Amino acid sequence: MRHEVAGTVPEAEPGLSLTERVAAARSVLADNTERLAAAAERLRITRNSLESGRSRRQLLHESAYARLRAQLETMPVIEQAKGILIAQTGCSPDEAFTLLRQASQRSNVRVSELAASIVDRAVTKGPVPSRPARAQPPPD
Repeated sequence: MRHEVAGTVPEAEPGLSLTERVAAARSVLADNTERLAAAAERLRITRNSLESGRSRRQLLHESAYARLRAQLETMPVIEQAKGILIAQTGCSPDEAFTLLRQASQRSNVRVSELAASIVDRAVTKGPVPSRPARAQPPPD
């Protein structure tokens, strides 16, 4: 069994006609043309990223940075809303966030938007009477 080097025309085997050898050469030429087109496309992409001054890695980094900034901007209002829920219901911080998340999912509103409305309502209407503290057994 003979192994051909990619991009070379196979040597004339005994018994191959000129037409068969031309067909083999055309096949090798087609393969080389496809590889050249793929290399040209990779080069075009690289050149475009260099011209824009930003690599794919840099674009992904900027996207992650934007998400972190958005989270940082919404975190204070979510923490304020959690504090309001804790004061009103006596729940833990994790339970307060769970309440926010569940209400957000039910109403199809972002957690940050829901939290902002809770804070706005608390600021404009003043303190809301909280539920009585959880019943504790009388001291012995």
